[in-house]
Amino acid sequence: MTSAWVCTRGLRKKPFLDRFLPEYGLQALPFSARIVIGWGARDTAAWGRRWAEMSRLPYLAVEDGFLRSVGLGETGATSLSLTVDDLGIHYDARRPSRLEQLIQTAPDWCDAAMRARSRALIERITTAGLSKTNTGKPLDPAVLRPGRRILIADQTRGDASIEGGLADASSFARMIAAARADDPGAQLIVKRHPAVAAGRKRGCIAETDLTGVTVLDDVRAVDLLASVDAVYAVTSGLGFEALLRGLPVRLFGAPFYAGWGLTQDEVPVERRGDARDLEQVCAAALIRYSRYVDPVTGQACEAETAVERLIQFRDRAHRLGGFWAATGFAVAKRQAVRRLLNAPGNDLSYFDTPQAAAEAARVRNGRLLVWAGKESPDFAAIAAAFRGPVIRMEDGFIRSRGLGSNFVEALSVALDDQGIYYDASGPSRLESLIQGGETDPVLLARAAALRARIVETALSKYNLAGAAPTDWPADRQRILIVGQVEDDRSILLGCGDIRTNAGLVRAVRAEHPDAFLIYRDHPDVRAGNRIGRLDDAAGALLDARADDLDILACIEGCDAVATLTSLTGFEALLRGKRVMCWGRPFYAGWGLTEDALPVPRRTRRATLNEIVAAALIRYPLYITPEGWPCEAEDLVERLAADASAAPSLKGRAHRWPRGLLASLDRRPPPAY
Repeated sequence: MTSAWVCTRGLRKKPFLDRFLPEYGLQALPFSARIVIGWGARDTAAWGRRWAEMSRLPYLAVEDGFLRSVGLGETGATSLSLTVDDLGIHYDARRPSRLEQLIQTAPDWCDAAMRARSRALIERITTAGLSKTNTGKPLDPAVLRPGRRILIADQTRGDASIEGGLADASSFARMIAAARADDPGAQLIVKRHPAVAAGRKRGCIAETDLTGVTVLDDVRAVDLLASVDAVYAVTSGLGFEALLRGLPVRLFGAPFYAGWGLTQDEVPVERRGDARDLEQVCAAALIRYSRYVDPVTGQACEAETAVERLIQFRDRAHRLGGFWAATGFAVAKRQAVRRLLNAPGNDLSYFDTPQAAAEAARVRNGRLLVWAGKESPDFAAIAAAFRGPVIRMEDGFIRSRGLGSNFVEALSVALDDQGIYYDASGPSRLESLIQGGETDPVLLARAAALRARIVETALSKYNLAGAAPTDWPADRQRILIVGQVEDDRSILLGCGDIRTNAGLVRAVRAEHPDAFLIYRDHPDVRAGNRIGRLDDAAGALLDARADDLDILACIEGCDAVATLTSLTGFEALLRGKRVMCWGRPFYAGWGLTEDALPVPRRTRRATLNEIVAAALIRYPLYITPEGWPCEAEDLVERLAADASAAPSLKGRAHRWPRGLLASLDRRPPPAY
């Protein structure tokens, strides 16, 4: 491994830098280094470049990639891509770069398979509406005039790509003048750079050139590109994004995508001139030249994987953006909730009273958030009168390794704008998702694969370790009765006359007098944290206890599961078991369970994969133990990988490995 001095302090702080540059041993001092690595051609790396020249060492220029993040680097958003150049840097047309060489030699390496891969990548990027930083608000259609429209890309003053792209400040004035001359009747729309819109930098287009021009600041680039007929740029990456979407591009500088016959160029680059098609340029820039790291796994990945992760991050940011006024959250839970709701543009504040939270949400046009189990009568009245969104929050169905009552933080959460999944007295967002049906074959296939993987990796909600049953008879029907916390709101809101563990045991024995009944206490009750122990009379009706046994082994070892509203019934369905419900959990009433109580609103006969898609993919949000937003599949793999650290059914959680989120963790969530 080659020792490398990272000469730019900001670059040394780059998350996952060692994963982007695995072939180098990175160090903070130049002594003994065999190569120097710095931020492109920036001034911050000037001393490193001089050192490399004096020491006759190679200099490796690193820059952010063309599909970077959800948010700006200036705000700390983590980059998913870097470019690494040992010849120059892609934005400096004054000398060759590795990217330029890749484009020039594309006929040698960009074969039919690579061309098809490039085309598929372009289609995915454009269909999903991705851009470099994926920032900005939706475009207001009212700003658009009928007729032709030309989008003009502003840039940040002093950006190295301007001088490197053989342009200067006057290039922007010429660009505006040319746009006016080319299309006198067109609407000219100037898009400010996101850093200018955020007030962190100054733009290049002079105010005197903006007469009669529509200037837009914090607007999504993809919305604008979908609304214009042509794009004018100096060296902005917005021109490259326009090419991906099939728009004509006129350039007043020489960015990497100029000079290949794809753009109308005002500034020639003599080294270039051979025609290259869009698939070749895209394959060079996005597949061969750029490097990617998936922050969820911490591992290097391909462009396609990075694109899917950016889409997930972007969609989550849209879902969680804006102001949230939270109430009903214990102080010990607040940091964990902040990690679960972490997203660019998310502003979460806690309030001691429902009145204060509702007023803040009203003033700031935000959402009112409450922990579902902490709804007070005051909150119910205020929520009913509140005219904005009211969101109820609860743990997700793949939660953690350890109990919430032992202060082990959740790694998933459900957010419900209609009710909450365990309250069968009214509809919930989860119920609506199932009732509406799922027709997307890709999502259903994903649900089937997720269900198979959960079963294969032996995961449950809390993932507590325990022994397997050894002495249950094979000649009698074996029914596992699942105990619950008796003041749990799913019982209070989802049960009829039978709402205690003892009552459930009596009901099951009455209906199955000859069955072998096994009872398993709830882990919170077993740990002494909550109420729900059986009385002696109910205990006498049982044939076996499974309190210290592994819940999944118990499910596998039984013929049927009997429950009030426990999630264990859902876990049994995932494993193909017969499930009998004496309450109304979210998975009952769809034709998959034997139900003692009807749920008239649930009229569909849903498949198990439809319920999995709704309950485990569409309804919850997930994070990794480090706080990165992730998908259900990611968390399943992470919990499966951490199986050796699973806590015991017995006792309280005290010393957890750092990877499993110790209680009351005060680390800030990662930026993305």
